[in-house]
Amino acid sequence: MANFKVVVSDPKEGRAYQIDVKDAEANALIGKSIGDVVDGAVFGLSGYKVKITGGCDGSGFVMKPDLLGPRRQRILMAVGVGYTPKHPGQRRRKMVRGKEVAPDIVQINAKVVEYGSKSIKALLGLEAPAEAPAEAPAE
Repeated sequence: MANFKVVVSDPKEGRAYQIDVKDAEANALIGKSIGDVVDGAVFGLSGYKVKITGGCDGSGFVMKPDLLGPRRQRILMAVGVGYTPKHPGQRRRKMVRGKEVAPDIVQINAKVVEYGSKSIKALLGLEAPAEAPAEAPAE
């Protein structure tokens, strides 16, 4: 069974949340590609829509949005995801991963594109429960 660490970014709050996705929920992500919008219920965020923006595999090779399929491939790169040249015009062959989510992907990056009725903190259980006001001590 596939296991993923999903990093969901919230553009409104400027925060990111890491969610572990396992078993059936993880299988729902296999075959999805970078740029696909998925239902947030897969991550425990009911009512939300989440867009897959990237990820990496267990060896640290990043997913490249313009490389088809789930495979690893060595490609000649000048700029872009996975390579920053040190000199102008420099190119280098780098190993990157395709844009499709496969079972050997470890981390998936995503961002919220449509919000639900409850906050993400409340859905993930990170919000402290509201405590009742303390009563005044009796004299």
